[in-house]
Amino acid sequence: MNEFQTTLELRIDWSEVDIFRHVNNVAFFKYIQAARVRYNDLVGVSEGFLETGIAFMVAESSCTFKKPLNFPGYVNIATRCEWIKNTSFGLHHSLMDVNDEVVAEGHDVIVYYDFNQNTKLPLTDYILHRLKMIKFQEEDL
Repeated sequence: MNEFQTTLELRIDWSEVDIFRHVNNVAFFKYIQAARVRYNDLVGVSEGFLETGIAFMVAESSCTFKKPLNFPGYVNIATRCEWIKNTSFGLHHSLMDVNDEVVAEGHDVIVYYDFNQNTKLPLTDYILHRLKMIKFQEEDL
């Protein structure tokens, strides 16, 4: 699973930068979160949460900063599934500036979780199939 499955473009807001117009490190995690939520919506992990109490839980999130990201502009986040286990999967995010240069790499560990029973669950066949898709299309949302 080397190809990125989805991309998300976000506008850099002036409130996310320091006096030097560099995006603050906390904003990178906000961008990763937006990409993670979108990806999980595409996969279907979040479907029916209000009725079932079953969804995803972030077990780990990290970011490696490669170079400054500056205001004004946009950040593009490309996301793919890196690995799949019985109850969890890993996401890789590549954050790029307007010149398509990588400014950061993010990694998440996502656990399929029953919030009613406070326990992790095996990934369903449907979710496994969706995680293994090559690319998501906009109409998948």
